Amino acid sequence: MPTAVQKATAEAIVNIFETGSALGDYANVTLLKGDSGHLTYGRSQTTLASGNLFLLIKAYVETEGADFAEHFKPYLARLQAIDLSLNYDAGFKDLLRHAGADLEMQRVQDAFFDRVYWTPAMTYAASLGITSVLGCCTVYDSVIHGSWRTMRDRTSAQFGEAGAIGENAWIEKYISVRRQWLAGNPSEILRKTVYRMDELGKLVAQNRWNLDLPLVVRGITIDEAALSGAPVRASARIVEERLLSLRSPMLKGPDVEEVQNALKAKGYSLAADGVFGSGTSAAVIDFQRKSGLAADGIVGPGTRAALGL
Repeated sequence: MPTAVQKATAEAIVNIFETGSALGDYANVTLLKGDSGHLTYGRSQTTLASGNLFLLIKAYVETEGADFAEHFKPYLARLQAIDLSLNYDAGFKDLLRHAGADLEMQRVQDAFFDRVYWTPAMTYAASLGITSVLGCCTVYDSVIHGSWRTMRDRTSAQFGEAGAIGENAWIEKYISVRRQWLAGNPSEILRKTVYRMDELGKLVAQNRWNLDLPLVVRGITIDEAALSGAPVRASARIVEERLLSLRSPMLKGPDVEEVQNALKAKGYSLAADGVFGSGTSAAVIDFQRKSGLAADGIVGPGTRAALGL
């Protein structure tokens, strides 16, 4: 597990990829034509289309002392429904920018990115036996950017599991596979994000597996002063990674069935019928409670990672 400084360094690298700043920009609001994530926001740019912007704003609204909580409450239903008209809602985007200056929003974002991205990424890394800081950073970058699971499975299918070929070799192959996928992606804007893999590839070539400071990423020096104190980006998140919860009408699909099967493997008795009903919701809440997660019945990145998905 990376130390606090190593974790901050890995986060700084991804922040540079996302916002051009090692510390990130808590007030950053971005909408790029052709970006599958649609409206993106915050220190490491969470997206409307993934449902994670809803989780972030929900957490902020529930925080005592949040200056803009009452202003956000009318938007929660639209965020949960992934209402893409929010892309062009000037009032909502201005609200996001203003809230970025609130210290409570900054604290919520730090905790949110840890909970929804960093912790699941470390769970994924551990499941593969990845222990190097650069390896963990590579996984974290893909969890933030999107499509980690698809690229992980593609790499292992082509070259073997990390435990078989060695962690460093697997990470190098993963970066190559993901770069090829990004470079040949049908989305023009996504093709422009190959710089992420190029920069990680440079660190591999330099044998910077511990990410010892100082180091330079996209021309920006990361050192202790930088940690204390915009490139083109686009979400590569895949649509099947939607937020799952008990709703009316009930959610249906193979992603629901996948969660149900994972819960069954954990000892829960329920039908894997692909319908997110009250029984599935109760099992999710119980699993979250026993796993030390927020017991809200919402299957997001943290719960998926804890289920081994």
